Amino acid sequence: MTKHPLDPLDEDEILRNLEILRQAGLVRDATRFPLVQLDEPTKAAVLAGEPVPRRVRSVLCDVKTGELAVVVVSLDDDQVVDKTAVDPGVQGQPPVMLDEYDLVERIVRADEQWRAAIRDRGVDDVEKVRVCPLSAGWFGFEEERGRRMLRALAFLQNHPGELPWAHPIDGVVAYVDVIDQRVLRVVDDRKATIPAESGDYTDEALSGPTRTSLKPIEITQPDGPSFTVDGSEVRWENWSFRVGFDPREGLVLHRISFRDGDRDRPVVYRASVAEMVVNYGDPAPARFWQNYFDAGEYCLGKLANELVLGCDCLGEIHYFDAVVAAEDGNPRVLRNAICMHEEDYGVLWKHTDVFTGSAETRRQRRLVISFFVTVGNYDYGFYWNLYLDGTIQLEVKATGIVFTSSYPEEGSRHASEVAPGLGAPFHQHLFSARLDMMVDGVRNAVDEIEARRLPAGEGNPHGNAFTRSVTRLDRESTAARDADPAAGRTWHVVNPERTNRLGQPVGYALHAQGTPTLLSDPSSWIASRAAFATKHLWVTRYAPDERYPAGEWTNQSHGGDGLPAYAAQDRGVDGEDIVLWHTFGLTHFPRVEDWPIMPVDYCGFTLKPVGFFDRNPALDVPPGNGAASSCCEG
Repeated sequence: MTKHPLDPLDEDEILRNLEILRQAGLVRDATRFPLVQLDEPTKAAVLAGEPVPRRVRSVLCDVKTGELAVVVVSLDDDQVVDKTAVDPGVQGQPPVMLDEYDLVERIVRADEQWRAAIRDRGVDDVEKVRVCPLSAGWFGFEEERGRRMLRALAFLQNHPGELPWAHPIDGVVAYVDVIDQRVLRVVDDRKATIPAESGDYTDEALSGPTRTSLKPIEITQPDGPSFTVDGSEVRWENWSFRVGFDPREGLVLHRISFRDGDRDRPVVYRASVAEMVVNYGDPAPARFWQNYFDAGEYCLGKLANELVLGCDCLGEIHYFDAVVAAEDGNPRVLRNAICMHEEDYGVLWKHTDVFTGSAETRRQRRLVISFFVTVGNYDYGFYWNLYLDGTIQLEVKATGIVFTSSYPEEGSRHASEVAPGLGAPFHQHLFSARLDMMVDGVRNAVDEIEARRLPAGEGNPHGNAFTRSVTRLDRESTAARDADPAAGRTWHVVNPERTNRLGQPVGYALHAQGTPTLLSDPSSWIASRAAFATKHLWVTRYAPDERYPAGEWTNQSHGGDGLPAYAAQDRGVDGEDIVLWHTFGLTHFPRVEDWPIMPVDYCGFTLKPVGFFDRNPALDVPPGNGAASSCCEG
């Protein structure tokens, strides 16, 4: 079967990539593959519809020397077409690898200074201590420059089946060089009592007996779902798109279009969550460094869950498997990594008319394309929702276990107490959605829309008038913007070359939730490395190599990469091929109710058509729940 240029890599292609690299002499015993990706063709090449090379981009890491290289293989020609060395002291490191977790635990447990710090906290058996390796970030420590670093906190696990998060061994952290396989430094700060209460949320002693009052909910579609799937291409009602999967970003939606009359009108060329940062607010010597880039440092796609019918997904489900490369370069299949299904979503539109006596109701429905990841203690679900009225929505669900610390008797300005003596530091979850827009074509612009109160006076004698302002964002330097919920601020992505029947430019509006952006001080290292999270919106000119808001080499990056560098070019964005980068997320002051496992919290954004159609595009939705019936007709 001929591959579409945007189809994800399959098992055979990952195996071929490995074999080509072996034949080229680039794979040795010490070679590991932190990242293997489809080398996506440019937008122009795909839209031209001409054959494009099928290429694979691999990051190679020598775990004995620390040497790094990026190698591009052509699957069409079975040969290496590019090889570039990477300087980790300048550029940064590739993502953390799964096999480094066990390695770091062995290294740390063998370090005598660390063992002494653990014994000082009343733990004699280090085999009961679980070492938690975490991305190191960058804080100007010259002894770490160019080294592949992880930092390790510790938790007590009294028996193999116990969740250790309830028992942090606070105040001690090991700085580990994973190439030299040694501990560079042990920070031994305050000695705190290890919290004793269990955090095993499935233990009836903690949860109580399972309730029996919930009656089953059965969701059935006797005639099957309304969508069709052809490989990675999906059609549902008026929507069409391609399902992609990237080991770094996870789920990617390509070429999202809406059929209007006799043509498919493009809205978004490529949509993904390109980065997220979790920045913690505890300044303690053992914790100040805690900030994690879950895409660039850990790879969201590689951490995707294999979903289970009836638990993760409910109803008439279509699953997509995903294939990623393991650290040895071989394929690893993630079964049921992506879930797709339809959901009833209440009333779509309704009116009971006082003059005619008619009553009409139509029900809304949405198509949900989702995947779930587990990144250490937290779990995140990413749900792309498409609606009958042309709305696109991303909903992110955060759950799992809050990161824990000991909680001092005198209290803390930087953490909540969630159980006796157990703290949960304040933190944020900030996501960056990369929206490569294509509203009815590749030449788009962005207008900032705000509600404006008008003063009473001439032209407004009764003081009731208000209006809106429209400001065109014309250059990258002025298109880094904050949300303003009080002003009702939205951003309209319009196509100046296309109009609706009223002569208005067609467009889609980005509605932001407007929650806090990065709260760390602007002078901090994390503010430099996660500069994308200091603004709700960035607009940049499309460039095929500008993929990541915190830069290509996020792990141990020194700051300034990604969006600040892209926007510093100050290219024009008025009527150009543009990309929207939207920051959204949660500021989490943990509650007692978030322990021992956190109920889902939600964040996201919405894209709504604004002048894109000539009228309500859902007028043709039948009454009733799908099939034509008279149950909703007056």
